[in-house]
Amino acid sequence: MVFLDSAGQERLERYFDSIGIALGNESRRGSFARYAMGLLGDGERKSVEPIAARACPDPARVDAVHQRLLHFTNANWSDVEVRRVAGNYAIAAMTEREPVVAWILDDTGFLKQGKHSVGVQRQYTGSAGKITNCQIGVGLAIATETEELPIDFELYLPESWLDDPKRRSEARIPDSVRFKTKPELALGMVRRALANGVPPGVVLADSAYGSSTDFRREIRELGLHYAVGVMPQTAVFTVPERVDADSVQISVKDFAMKLDGEGAFRRCTWREGTREALTARFVMKRVFASSDPRDEVWLLIEWRDGETEPSNYFFTSLPKATSIKQMVRVAMQRWRIERTYEDLKGELGLDHYEGRRFLGWHHHVTVALCCYSFVVAERVRRFPPSAAWPQDAKSKRGAA
Repeated sequence: MVFLDSAGQERLERYFDSIGIALGNESRRGSFARYAMGLLGDGERKSVEPIAARACPDPARVDAVHQRLLHFTNANWSDVEVRRVAGNYAIAAMTEREPVVAWILDDTGFLKQGKHSVGVQRQYTGSAGKITNCQIGVGLAIATETEELPIDFELYLPESWLDDPKRRSEARIPDSVRFKTKPELALGMVRRALANGVPPGVVLADSAYGSSTDFRREIRELGLHYAVGVMPQTAVFTVPERVDADSVQISVKDFAMKLDGEGAFRRCTWREGTREALTARFVMKRVFASSDPRDEVWLLIEWRDGETEPSNYFFTSLPKATSIKQMVRVAMQRWRIERTYEDLKGELGLDHYEGRRFLGWHHHVTVALCCYSFVVAERVRRFPPSAAWPQDAKSKRGAA
């Protein structure tokens, strides 16, 4: 993904040294470097066995290397600490160029064939666009205007796994791990990022997270703003209606239809695509998101051309003075993460882990995140903002 000159090679060595300190011993440092170079290098599959085969020119020693890498993926080292070092490294490079604008929460599927990989079951994943046999990883990414950096992941464990002692034992799921919903996993990562001093941004997430009142409330209690999706049937009270026992709620979908009849939608460009500008009609209104009169938020509605009803609904806590152009530009940033996950899978083997254990899954993901952090830092150094985003395109995007 990145071709390194001698200076780049030196930066990579220093980067690996900093991660090695977090790993704690020489053996793990060597195994991490071999594993990471396997993910960064060529090769269709980037699981332990093919990494060992490519790394070892002597066929007689492949098995020994394979066993060392397996031991590394099941050793007791801290994913949290290693991810912190990797994230800080890339964030420092990113923020030298431009500030953090968003924290993006989203889950992605890890497609599987069998039923023994930890957390696997038939469940919906947007990666496939259907219910299929897969694991689900919930991720947190940090975004500037031009870069996205995934810094954390958690494996979603269905109750069917956590309530089964045999499965827990075989996958070596720690006794301390209890069932958490995807929003609860996401909030844990947000709290961890804040504790690690990650620069704040507006929290973006789809309706699987944004429809949770508890999720939205805690994001605000943590001192962050949000712009999150909600379901069409979500009920609101319109402002300045007084909220009491006699107040009448309306779904955001019905509210959108009413506003369309009043001609309230206006066209906004939210991104310059490779072939044409991406535009839609939008409207935003102040609403009460629940029967609690303190829960006053912006409702942003997107209606795409050719559709018979709106495509997306968002609740956002951004200040009252926020313009619709600013609101659209922020809320629509969430879709950037989909391409980033594709890169992590296609280029760095994020979803190539073939083991069955809880710790191994997290360790594999950690090494992939470390590799991506280095790639992002190198890309930022090589390409200034004017190269990454032409100035005329940036001005158009700013005029959304």
